[in-house]
Amino acid sequence: MQKAIIGKKVGMTQIFDEKGRVVPVTVVEAGPCVVSQKKTVENDGYAAVQIGFGDLKAHKVKKPMAGHFAKGGVAPKKILREFRFDDIDAYNVGDIIKADVFANGDKVDVTGTSKGKGYAGVIKRWNHSRLKETHGSGPVARHGGSNGACSSPSRVWKGLKMAGHLGAERVTVQNLLVAKVDAENNLIAIKGAIPGPNGGTVVIRESVKA
Repeated sequence: MQKAIIGKKVGMTQIFDEKGRVVPVTVVEAGPCVVSQKKTVENDGYAAVQIGFGDLKAHKVKKPMAGHFAKGGVAPKKILREFRFDDIDAYNVGDIIKADVFANGDKVDVTGTSKGKGYAGVIKRWNHSRLKETHGSGPVARHGGSNGACSSPSRVWKGLKMAGHLGAERVTVQNLLVAKVDAENNLIAIKGAIPGPNGGTVVIRESVKA
C-alpha cells in the first residue's frame, strides 16, 4: 500500500540515535488526515485519493465545498490534496490517516512551498557576478547587463536570466529518512531540512527512490 500524509512544518531540532550521535531533524505535525473522496477511472477518468488536513469551521466553508464534504460524510478541512496511487482499494472515504502510517527508517519525499523572498536582482536570484567598480563602469555594478539580441531576432530570448520574483515555489526534496515517529502527538521527525517556512503546509509521501 502506497502511503502519504499532509502536515505542517513545526521547525528544526536535534535528536540522538541509538549510538548517541546527534541527528538534525525537521519536525512535522503530520495529520490526522481524512480521506474525503475516492476518484475512479469509471467516474473521473483516473484513480486517485483525496485527503484533507486541518479542521475548518463550518461557517467558513463555501456552499459548493460544504456539499462536497457532506457527500463524503466528513468534517470540513482547510487543505485538500490528491494522490494518484497505483492501488486505491486500501482506502475508503472517511478513513483516518495518522503519523504512524510511517515508521522509523522509511524513505520519504517531502513537498512544500519555499520561502518567498520578493523581487530580487540577478546576483541574488541567479548568482551572477558583479561588474568592476572602477574605470568607467558607472553605477551599474549589480545590474544584469544587456539583454538585447540586436535587430535579429529583435526580441529578448525566452528564459533569459533576469531580475524578478524569487522563492515561493513548489519544491520537492526526495529520499529523506524518517528519524522518529511520535504517533501519540502526531509528529514525524525527518532527518535534514525540508522546504518551506515554519507553519507551512508540506506533503509527505513514500519515496519513489526507496
